[in-house]
Amino acid sequence: MGGDRGPAVIVPASLHALDENPDLRLILVGDQQTLLRELQQRGAAAGDRLAIRHASQQVSMEELPSQALRTKKDSSMRVAINLVKEGAAAACVSAGNTGALMATARYVLKTLPGVERPAIICALPTMRGHTHMLDLGANVDSSPEHLFQFAVMGSVLTSAVDSVERPTVGLLNIGEEEIKGNERVKEAARLITESGIINYAGFVEGDDIYKGTVDVIVCDGFVGNVALKTSEGVARMITHFLREEFTRSPLTKLIALAAKPVLRGFRDRIDPRRYNGASLIGLQGIVVKSHGSADEVSFANAIKEAVLEVRKNVPQRIGSQLESLLLDRKAG
Repeated sequence: MGGDRGPAVIVPASLHALDENPDLRLILVGDQQTLLRELQQRGAAAGDRLAIRHASQQVSMEELPSQALRTKKDSSMRVAINLVKEGAAAACVSAGNTGALMATARYVLKTLPGVERPAIICALPTMRGHTHMLDLGANVDSSPEHLFQFAVMGSVLTSAVDSVERPTVGLLNIGEEEIKGNERVKEAARLITESGIINYAGFVEGDDIYKGTVDVIVCDGFVGNVALKTSEGVARMITHFLREEFTRSPLTKLIALAAKPVLRGFRDRIDPRRYNGASLIGLQGIVVKSHGSADEVSFANAIKEAVLEVRKNVPQRIGSQLESLLLDRKAG
């Protein structure tokens, strides 16, 4: 029921995901009559692979996480996460209120042993393919230990979903030199280096994000969210400028027509819909957050991300890695 358009996007995206993946089964959680009406309008109905679970409440996009936890125990968000907790669903995908989703998921599912705080991780396009970046906003004041845990979790997830044996990990900083940065980043670098379990590439700068310098970029949630939103703004600005220039005169319109295949290819390569689906990593269960403005293609990709994480057993892999690390630390 969340996101800018709610069931009008979620329902067709779900039908699209079911068509693409014959092994997939979905549970639509929300107001039953609304969901049935959306299915009817598309000539579809609930069945073996598409169930409906009624929820009498909704969490608004403006609602405080604490208020949602306290007063919305039958919200579509809470019911969906409960289904994961009960084992009735392998993952939850939501386009709703990010803060409420994180708070509810953490309260219901709990964090993995050894994880102090969950983080938000997402794939971003680069000149070499893509990179995974975390934290993108769940924690706005991360300690060196938190950054270290993010590095472990990001490395394990990237290794699983991208089939990379030892992903390279970089810490986002204001310079590559060891003397650069604040004490938290320097201490996090020491912890990562001394652990010996992470393929640490050192400090990376902001322009390295889209160069594809490393497979995983680790940062504080405040920094990560600002970097992400800045990138989205730059992408919109470039698109706006291109549209202005190509429509400036009859000649430029003619040039735009000739350049259409190139522009289409450019658009497809940087299309944010391809990368929709940020994972709330570090929980004892899989929760994927879709962008609130997601369209049908975007939300279907968020479902695809959840399916991939289920197949790769991402929480179990992270838990196993952290358990091994904790034992090694105790032994040391």
